[in-house]
Amino acid sequence: MNTQKTVRQEAGTVGSNPVRLDEEKARQVIEALNADLADAYVLYHQLHKHHWNVEGAEFLDIHVFLQEAYEAVEAAADEIAERLQALGGVPHASMDALSDAATVEPEDEDVYDIRTSLANDLEMYGDIIESYREHIELAEGLGDHATAQMLREQLEGLEDHAHHFDHYLEDDSLVTEAALE
Repeated sequence: MNTQKTVRQEAGTVGSNPVRLDEEKARQVIEALNADLADAYVLYHQLHKHHWNVEGAEFLDIHVFLQEAYEAVEAAADEIAERLQALGGVPHASMDALSDAATVEPEDEDVYDIRTSLANDLEMYGDIIESYREHIELAEGLGDHATAQMLREQLEGLEDHAHHFDHYLEDDSLVTEAALE
């Protein structure tokens, strides 16, 4: 590891921004976005865990679906981090900072049946959706229409994935009664 350190911007600070958002307004949006970034990584890891551990008759469809879901979350996280920088902020990047800023609780390390796993994912999606709605209102109220628009677009994707999770949890299944005995 390089021992020479030149800090260009300290974490938790707000620097100048090219979008000309007032520093105090930027600080509020940056705090909200860092929470969204942290929540995204908690969701990403939980989805990835379930992708690795899925089993059963619907394995392939769910395995592929979960990969698409965590890839979408990762892309959203990247967009959030880049917006944070545009606003003069420092995106959380360490596991400690992300853990501290997250507003959602991850599932523990145990492996559960896929129905339980998907229900846990749907619950987390719901919490994140509610947080996004609050952060959209915050950004709009502070005059940061671009951040609000970005979050609105991401919210559509989150709601779409939540809708699909809900469908996977319906009681119709390819698994026969005999397989459940």
